[in-house]
Amino acid sequence: MKKSILLLVSLLFIACHDSPKLSKEKNVAKTPKFGIVIHGGAGVIKKEYMTDSLQKAYEAKLEEAINVGHKILSEGGTAVEAVKETINVMENSPLFNSGKGAVLNADGIAELDASIMEGKTRNAGAISGVQHIKNPIDLALKVMNQSDHVMLSASGAEEFAKLHDLEFVDNSYFITENRKRALEASQAKEQGLSSNEFYLSNEKFGTVGCAALDKEGNLAAGTSTGGMTNKKYGRIGDSPIIGAGTYANNKTCAISATGHGEYFIRGVVAHDISAMMEYQGISLEKAAQRVIQKKLTELGGTGGIVGIDKKGNVVMEFNTPGMFRATKNMKGETEIKMYKD
Repeated sequence: MKKSILLLVSLLFIACHDSPKLSKEKNVAKTPKFGIVIHGGAGVIKKEYMTDSLQKAYEAKLEEAINVGHKILSEGGTAVEAVKETINVMENSPLFNSGKGAVLNADGIAELDASIMEGKTRNAGAISGVQHIKNPIDLALKVMNQSDHVMLSASGAEEFAKLHDLEFVDNSYFITENRKRALEASQAKEQGLSSNEFYLSNEKFGTVGCAALDKEGNLAAGTSTGGMTNKKYGRIGDSPIIGAGTYANNKTCAISATGHGEYFIRGVVAHDISAMMEYQGISLEKAAQRVIQKKLTELGGTGGIVGIDKKGNVVMEFNTPGMFRATKNMKGETEIKMYKD
């Protein structure tokens, strides 16, 4: 009887006091996970098209952008805030097709689209066809937080922007010499004239985007673009379309897309990846591979996505020769790449 009592007391003592190993594992489990991933566009990105100085410029800007968002997350900021501020860095750089450096429509004007979504409530905001908003992602965020709508367009979106004191610029602010040459190449092709193949090969690409997970376990994604070179008739691509170019759901993942927008819209690519995770129970990695490498490719679409799931796992999936991309995890480990290999 005494032995039984002693054994019972011993077992209770062990149950009430975790071993050092178990305590350590418990502490690790309690550490909030967070992470961030970005893209600066997918397309014909090859080493032979890139000078050393230009490659370093892209790497430096991608690193700057990812560091801005990571700092916000590491200090307890929200995924939405990290996404917005990260995209701002790329919108303000002429290297990308968003904000300054956006491609030009058939009239030589920059028309900008953007969207943002947060995964907790699945609230979202988007704008399309604006011509004077310095940072389109800021306006998309205002639509999400300060309106009853999801998407506003063109002059109406700019009227809404005036109510919220967003920064306006002349359209010439966005225009660069490279984008002028790209427009000339596209229009020359239309007329059956010889044109620069490099510019033509990238006329549908260059969008920027970001997906993030914060310490509260909330996901968010955002995308910003100038669309495609030489676009006409008020064309709108996938970037401002929730579910096509941008999607976030705390149950699954956050996704931002870049590529030939018409195909991303038809495939509802961003949402499709989330839906496959939710309903088939597969990983973000497997869902992204199936959608980008199989479903999108079979449609004839080209481009890619970046994404992060609720556990902090990241994907950077594309079916083009390259995609400007970067990621930084909770340990501060950074990965910056451009080419497929």
